[in-house]
Amino acid sequence: MKTLLLIFATLVVLILAIVALGALLPAKHVSTRAARFQRSPVQVWSIITDFQKFPEWRTNLKRVEPLTPVNGYPSWREIDARGHIIPYVIVDSVSPQRLVTKIADPKLPFGGTWTFEITPTNDGSASTVRITENGEIYNPVFRFVARFFLGFSATEAQYLRDLGAKLQEPVVIER
Repeated sequence: MKTLLLIFATLVVLILAIVALGALLPAKHVSTRAARFQRSPVQVWSIITDFQKFPEWRTNLKRVEPLTPVNGYPSWREIDARGHIIPYVIVDSVSPQRLVTKIADPKLPFGGTWTFEITPTNDGSASTVRITENGEIYNPVFRFVARFFLGFSATEAQYLRDLGAKLQEPVVIER
């Protein structure tokens, strides 16, 4: 009985420590990752803005459903392999250089924007894609897990690897 009580007490202390540490971490973060591709900015732009084709090349994405445009910009929801649903809206778009998407559900335990910047090489035949996440994690437990286990840039890096697979190119992730 003492062993069971000790295990229970240890779990309670561990959970309280995770919540306390998560609460001490800042809710907002900025994370950036980039990769180079042997495609022009126009070619890359056509892929990253065609959200209905995302499930064809993005791992862990089951389907995408279009939503009503917001302020004249497209919006959609992504359903991942585990059934999690995240709605997005484009909030700024300058073809083929800059795209800003935003999580469009304030009830989620996280939010923020992704800014895609596509920079051409000198001759315009290749480009660098930089994704900057300006994120917020409202739940202290999620904040703790993101900071110490997942990393803030894991999703950006996976997106760039998936884009490289779509383009049939090796990808080196840069900071």
